[in-house]
Amino acid sequence: MRDRVSEAEWATRVELAACYRLVARYGMADLIYNHITARVPGEEGHFLINPFGFLYEEITASCLFKIDLDGRVVERPDVPYEVNRAGFVIHSAVHAARHDVDCVIHTHTRAGMAVSVMECGLLSATQGALRFHDRLAYHDFEGPAVDEGERERLVSDLGSCDAMVLRNHGLLTCGRSVAEAFLLMHRLEMACRVQIDFMGANTPLRLPTPDVMTKTARVLAPPTFSGRQGAEASLGNWNGQREWSALLRQIDRTDSSYQL
Repeated sequence: MRDRVSEAEWATRVELAACYRLVARYGMADLIYNHITARVPGEEGHFLINPFGFLYEEITASCLFKIDLDGRVVERPDVPYEVNRAGFVIHSAVHAARHDVDCVIHTHTRAGMAVSVMECGLLSATQGALRFHDRLAYHDFEGPAVDEGERERLVSDLGSCDAMVLRNHGLLTCGRSVAEAFLLMHRLEMACRVQIDFMGANTPLRLPTPDVMTKTARVLAPPTFSGRQGAEASLGNWNGQREWSALLRQIDRTDSSYQL
């Protein structure tokens, strides 16, 4: 595969494969289900997606499919699997509508699905959750995402946000890079896990004041899609690369086969 694609695409394939491995490592995978996609640099309308049959811990740079926005296979890996229909519907919708997005992650985690059922959604109760205060989208459940007609409603609900709760379903994040999308998903997932913990404690909750919620959200919000300028903008234009480098070192110490 490496000889058949550009250097830029190969670099994206390696990063995307690493992201699959990290999602598995941090307990956010659902067997062979869900998807992480990345736009192919320099190729309009083409993105990379996993074969429907591999565990996330098995994903490599060479095993990824390259498809277009209509679901046609542009580059087929040497694997005995195809592309999952639901993955195409959700991810193609975001890639087609949001040209500022290079990577999209969708998960079915226990905590994410639990919060997706709660009428309150994600509460602005902790510092981690406040990263998403007034910047988290919601999309109502329409059944398994196999109807292409849902794509318009999904991207309408997402708007300019970089994270969304799919009601009765799971979580979705998108980023200008694989690193950014992963860090957003990790933070959203941790906020959901903490919410499940404190709501299960069956004790009165102490929430920050509205002013503190707004202030914290402003400080933590990176200069991404909404155009808000957070405090982190002055600290090197946050995009997750510092954490991403550390995470790559972590998986390289145990298994660097994702690069194959």
